[in-house]
Amino acid sequence: MLSIIVAMADDNAIGKKNNLLWHLSDDLKYFKRKTSGHTVIMGRKTFESIGKPLPHRQNIVLTRNPTVFSAISEKYPKGSDTGITFENDLSGILKKAATSDEEIFAIGGTQLFAAALDHANKLYITRIFAKAPGADAFFPYIDPLIWKKSSEEPLIHDTENNISFRFQILSRK
Repeated sequence: MLSIIVAMADDNAIGKKNNLLWHLSDDLKYFKRKTSGHTVIMGRKTFESIGKPLPHRQNIVLTRNPTVFSAISEKYPKGSDTGITFENDLSGILKKAATSDEEIFAIGGTQLFAAALDHANKLYITRIFAKAPGADAFFPYIDPLIWKKSSEEPLIHDTENNISFRFQILSRK
């Protein structure tokens, strides 16, 4: 089963200059709790912004650039104990993930989210009630005819950032 996990602002903004918009401790803990023990799929830029494989997860990094693919693969060889593999076949990975018994998470960025949305069964959304001036990465439109809210947690206020947010799970209708 393919799921997407994302934190987004009111206008679906998810990033700026290849970084998260905010560092919300509760959101980072939620992300870790939901994805630990699972496979995560991410684009190369997302991997580079994280800087290393995420622990306690099988990491799949997608890149279409053979030069980058080759350079990164040398640093993290296939089958090494890093818990990371590099792939260049996005559609194949998404089809395999969608039919897997395991819950596999697409974790970003924008291009992966856009491609994964048609294959996903669930959306784990941290809905951040704030504006993100200068944001340059956005989550695609979520069609309410396709997605329904299956759960929603109470509002949380992050005093460090003075931002309110809540966790929501949307399921495909």
